[in-house]
Amino acid sequence: LEGKLEKSVSSMRGDTEVELDQAVTIGATVPTGFEHTAAEEVQEKLEATARVSKNRGRIYFDITTDKLLKVHQLKSLDNLFVVVKEYDDYQFKTTKEEVQMDWEELAAKLPWTNALAVWKLNNSIKKKKGCRKRTNPTKSDQCGNVGTKSTDTVPSDPEELWEDLEALEVKRNQRDVSSQPENDSEEEKHSEIQNQESGVTPLKFRVTCNRAGDKHCFTSNDAARDFGGAVQEFFQWKADMTKFDVEVLLNIHNNEVVVGIALTVESLHRRNITHFGPTTLRSTLAYGMLRLCKPQVSDVIVDPMCGTGAIPLEGVMEWQNSFFLAGDNNGTAVSRSVNNIKHILKRTHDGGSSSGLPLDIVQWDLCNLPMRSSSVDIIITDMPFGKRMGSKKKNWELYPLCLREMARVCKPGTGKAVLLTQDKKCFLKALSQMEGLWRKLHTVWVNVGGLHAGVFVLKRTAVVFGPTSVDVMEPHTATGSQK
Repeated sequence: LEGKLEKSVSSMRGDTEVELDQAVTIGATVPTGFEHTAAEEVQEKLEATARVSKNRGRIYFDITTDKLLKVHQLKSLDNLFVVVKEYDDYQFKTTKEEVQMDWEELAAKLPWTNALAVWKLNNSIKKKKGCRKRTNPTKSDQCGNVGTKSTDTVPSDPEELWEDLEALEVKRNQRDVSSQPENDSEEEKHSEIQNQESGVTPLKFRVTCNRAGDKHCFTSNDAARDFGGAVQEFFQWKADMTKFDVEVLLNIHNNEVVVGIALTVESLHRRNITHFGPTTLRSTLAYGMLRLCKPQVSDVIVDPMCGTGAIPLEGVMEWQNSFFLAGDNNGTAVSRSVNNIKHILKRTHDGGSSSGLPLDIVQWDLCNLPMRSSSVDIIITDMPFGKRMGSKKKNWELYPLCLREMARVCKPGTGKAVLLTQDKKCFLKALSQMEGLWRKLHTVWVNVGGLHAGVFVLKRTAVVFGPTSVDVMEPHTATGSQK
């Protein structure tokens, strides 16, 4: 046991460069329905193969820790966590008492060391890069922002991180020694006294459980409480549900169990929006919709119902060689979009970039767009659901007019439209009335604020648009006078 302890400590005292390049498994929550889109981005930008979880809305991928900052820069991911351990077929006991005992045993045998090293490294990266800047410190404290804690609790210097981690490993092995009946517990007591004298502040933590499945004898709250108690007993951390330093995640889907440590305090989907509206679209969902479009260089991309501008803002940050035009009939929405653009411009200028954004915002009438016919490559928008904005009754009038005007400005044969709506019945009925102007390619079913919605990917047919349905014609059959 002495040799094992010496080996583990010496490995942590080794070359920091080598340790910072260690392989870890990262888990991420993504918009439901866009798991494969997120996996494509991971492959494209990190050259890592992501696997989609059985539990919808999650992906997992293996990286080395030197790519941790790049992970935070991915556009498809909502929340990040480092995986402590995965169990593909965890055998749960049949009674709550037995399950509780299992949680206690599990907490003691999990390989926490590497995951906590990644967590601490993640904190130092966020501090150095200024990724966790907040304008309101009170809200930061309420969210448990580890970036606001003192360096005694969460050290930002890499040397301090490894020293802290070394102490953790020593304590863990001391606990293992004291648990053996033939060993005296005086050493453990002496260690605890030393810790109190040194003034080391115990970390604050909470356990969050996400559970799916109907064959469990316990609830999510039961699992979080019992596993949290086991974690507290093992680490001697202090439980705090609001001002926590460490958030331990317990994800259960039927017999699949994943234990992780959160790397984000708030979702990454809030990255570009500062002025929110009543139905602001998540940036991660907007990015997923844009990837379905596959924008090309010089494409003209229009969002005719932009709201607060989530879609065009996400687009100009990723596809700067395309041109984005966005508008809304509501003046307040247009003002919010303009303010969000100003925020992005200020951020890019502060970062050293002097160029503008290939984006314009206009207040217009959706059914009478001030654009030439056949001038747009891609139309992408979040249509009114008829819940918080508009009504189901109004949608029956709006959707057909909207699709017809979109067909007018979109390029025949090559144009595309990606439209999000929860009013599926109304949308499909309106689509059937378009007399061949649009062809549905496929649908991605997503969860938007608890509502089951569809992202409909449409292709503009080669049918040329005319002012009335009588004037709709095929290009190869049109006469000169008709043209």
